[in-house]
Amino acid sequence: MSDDQQTRAEWIFPEEPKSSKGRVWLIVGLVVAALVIIGAVLFFVIPRDETPGPDASATPSASASASATATPSGTPSAAPFDAPSTEPSEPITTPPPVPDPDMGTFVGQVQPWLDDAVTGLDMVSNMSGQEAAQVVDTLQGDANRLSGVVAPSSISSQWYDSVSKYSGALGELRSAIDGGGDTQAPLSAASAALQEVRALVGL
Repeated sequence: MSDDQQTRAEWIFPEEPKSSKGRVWLIVGLVVAALVIIGAVLFFVIPRDETPGPDASATPSASASASATATPSGTPSAAPFDAPSTEPSEPITTPPPVPDPDMGTFVGQVQPWLDDAVTGLDMVSNMSGQEAAQVVDTLQGDANRLSGVVAPSSISSQWYDSVSKYSGALGELRSAIDGGGDTQAPLSAASAALQEVRALVGL
């Protein structure tokens, strides 16, 4: 055999597997970077509970109490300025004075009651008991109306005094009738008081 045909021995070495250490370190580095980023975000996002120290808590309260106590003893604070109201104020109205009636109008107003009083007292002189009491009650109602009429200023004082005297005499007459006693004296007093009232208005 020739030398070319002789078998030559060759060493064949298996391929060494590529090392994965670089990939592992890359992953570890990425994980660490991610953790650092997450930690930084949490540090700035999550609020921290800061408990004020004793100096921080004491100072505001002291200053607040000092200002609260110093204000009243110092210069008085100015009262708030009241802006003038733009609403129109209602005018104060006083009732108009009662006009002084003339004598003719006044006499025409009171004469019917005064004439009925004369008639009523004449009727009472001939009555007794419940019938006489009813007539006196009517006369007392007319006397109250006389006292409520506005009299002319020239006779105003005398008018109200005379009407009051006449009304009192009717009350005594009513009491005498209720008591069943003698009614002549109170009836005469009522008639005299009525005549004074009528004389004031020329009747």
